Amino acid sequence: MEVLLENIVAVDWRQVVMWIIGGVLIFLAIKKEMEPTLLLPMGFGAILINLPNSGAKEVIDRLFEVGIEKGELMPLILFIGIGAMIDFTPLLTNPKLMLFGAAAQFGIFFTMCMASLFGFELNDAASVGIIGAADGPTAIYVSGVLGSSYSAAIMVAAYSYMALVPIIQPPIIKLCTTKKERLIRMDNSGGKPVSRTTKILFPIVVTVIVGLVAPDAVALIGFLMFGNLIRECGVLNSLSETAQKVLANLITIFLGITIAARMRADEFLVWETLLIIGLGLFAFVFDTFAGVMLAKVMNLFSKKKINPMIGAAGISAFPMSARVVHKMGLQEDPQNFLLMHSIGVNVSGQIASVIAGGLILAFVK
Repeated sequence: MEVLLENIVAVDWRQVVMWIIGGVLIFLAIKKEMEPTLLLPMGFGAILINLPNSGAKEVIDRLFEVGIEKGELMPLILFIGIGAMIDFTPLLTNPKLMLFGAAAQFGIFFTMCMASLFGFELNDAASVGIIGAADGPTAIYVSGVLGSSYSAAIMVAAYSYMALVPIIQPPIIKLCTTKKERLIRMDNSGGKPVSRTTKILFPIVVTVIVGLVAPDAVALIGFLMFGNLIRECGVLNSLSETAQKVLANLITIFLGITIAARMRADEFLVWETLLIIGLGLFAFVFDTFAGVMLAKVMNLFSKKKINPMIGAAGISAFPMSARVVHKMGLQEDPQNFLLMHSIGVNVSGQIASVIAGGLILAFVK
């Protein structure tokens, strides 16, 4: 009885706030179905870690130490599953879509500069900027390697904004485009068929090129492309299916609850956390804006017009952003199918975000 009373008396108002934040994440996961495999364990973990004298702290801390702090194993292994999910055919059919993936990374570097102006140390500013990659594993990996003091806020912001893509992107896209532009139809013939040999060589060639240009990105791009090679080789179908479903889901669940190790009330409820969340939102907005604007500029010089909305899919939130663009196209014109083009842009954003993460590591380390 005395122990019970001691625990009740030991409850701090900040812990209560963290319970509420955990509850909100659980609500978004269950009611709104926003990244439930991640937000649900993250929300429950936030409650676990902020109970007075919680017996779960040591376990979660150990998971964080092994899975993220020493070697960043969880995000790297997760990349194998993500790579196995990705079909690069739309990108290989139309390689110029890679330009949109590159344009949508501008927000990373711009936000990094803004974070520095707000007084963050360079390693923390770079880690905040990588939220704009719209890629949770990359954000975790970069902030871990750079030893950021705000890893929890960065992780929560990165994954929360990924889940909120269907809410964040549509108003920005509409603000940047006209009705006429959103009605532009694009060729869906699929172009020339992509050979199996090309699909197999692509992940290998990309890994080698990125390794030469941005060596610090080799771990990220290597695991991503290895997962894709498992998918495309044609002789490991059962392994590919396991990587896509069992491996990806299992690691995502453990990753979510492990992130909670850095969601302690005394570390999380600080002014810098709110600032990081605000800067992360700015990075997402600027990335979307940059992708759309590039498409509009390209239309000034191209005979075959591009629907500017596909530029917004250049962020790495795969496949949520591509689905958002496709859905918006159908809302404007039920016969306007943009999925193939938006998926091509979306997977190019996945590659570009990893390269951007490697460049940041190279510059800051």
